[in-house]
Amino acid sequence: MSGNQLPQNALLVLGASEEHIPLYQEAGRRGIPTIAVDRRSDAPAFPFADAAMKVSTRDAGAIAEALGDTRPAGIVVGATDAALLTWRVLGLRYGMPYVYPEAALAGLDKAAFHRVVASCGVAGYGWAASDDPSEVAAKAAELRFPLMVKPVDGSGSKGVTRVTHPDSLPAAIARSRAYSASRTVIAEEYVHGRQLTIDLFLRDGTPVMTCIKDQHLVAGRSVVRRIGTAQLSPQEHRHLEDIAVRLCAALGIVDGPANFDLVLGEDGQGRIVEANPRLSGDSIPRLHEAAYGVNVVGALIALALGEPFDAYLRPTRNAHAGVELLGSPLDVEGELATWEGVDEARNIPGVTGIELYAQPGDPVHPHDQAGHKIGMITAAGPSPADVSEALDKAISLLRPIIRPTREAS
Repeated sequence: MSGNQLPQNALLVLGASEEHIPLYQEAGRRGIPTIAVDRRSDAPAFPFADAAMKVSTRDAGAIAEALGDTRPAGIVVGATDAALLTWRVLGLRYGMPYVYPEAALAGLDKAAFHRVVASCGVAGYGWAASDDPSEVAAKAAELRFPLMVKPVDGSGSKGVTRVTHPDSLPAAIARSRAYSASRTVIAEEYVHGRQLTIDLFLRDGTPVMTCIKDQHLVAGRSVVRRIGTAQLSPQEHRHLEDIAVRLCAALGIVDGPANFDLVLGEDGQGRIVEANPRLSGDSIPRLHEAAYGVNVVGALIALALGEPFDAYLRPTRNAHAGVELLGSPLDVEGELATWEGVDEARNIPGVTGIELYAQPGDPVHPHDQAGHKIGMITAAGPSPADVSEALDKAISLLRPIIRPTREAS
């Protein structure tokens, strides 16, 4: 599509994955035209946009060329790291009301972020990184096992391996390098403790909204299966929020969203595992809405357009909420035959939403990274136990029927 066919004064959305659909829906409710950018011709959010450009979100020059004489009213990115540098470059180019901060890009490099953490006086742990496989293997072998081996610039659990013995390092490093644009691998000491994630939305450097959640992983994997609002003491909450606010300041995030995966250790110290200087994925915005009645997607759009955004973040309730991320039960590639029990699961008390990303006939991959989820269930209730009960009942009814397409090797 050429520039003269695009709507003027539209919201340019860099990304059209299923995670971005709420951005297009929210803009549509507000009567704001949208231009979607994604290199995939079958991007799931394209049907929700007013116009689409099949261009890589990493290529700012190609996006500007495709826009031609069209000038967006604002630019926004959802739950993707790939487009964050482009967000900044295009924000500067078009003089947008909101420009993504340069310092926040350090959050995309796990080695650089470890140095940011140290500069803030936040508790850390051992790590080693290099683009030389032999060097990172040698340094990693001196760390305390088990280790998590990752691409230094990866996200969504892609290329992540838990390593318990030095003999397994070469294979894990090779796997991580395959997922790294810079071919750089980081090995980090596994941090024991309570797995949490914290989301913030800041205005003038102060969090207007904070939500801390427990994370539960798929058995034997490093990918999240369930996320639910956490019960913490006031002291624990303040400690973890303080860490996140200090890190946001170091990353130059004064206004807008950020989220961090962290572990609360037995020593009471929070240690950051991952930085995501952007809106959360995995349907977390829907969890925030279910728990507090806040609209972080609406706030982000208002920020991008240079409008006041506080009103979107005023809580209208104080409940607990959780999200169950649905993936294939198979360890091999498959094809979705059908979904069973959808209506029954929707009618479970406490269930607030079900979204199915895969349809019959679609290929389904093993649930070994965030991008391989095939659906989600959101639930809310007066306590974490009520939320867990609703999610457990729903997943006992809602079942994907998947046919294997190849045998396990």
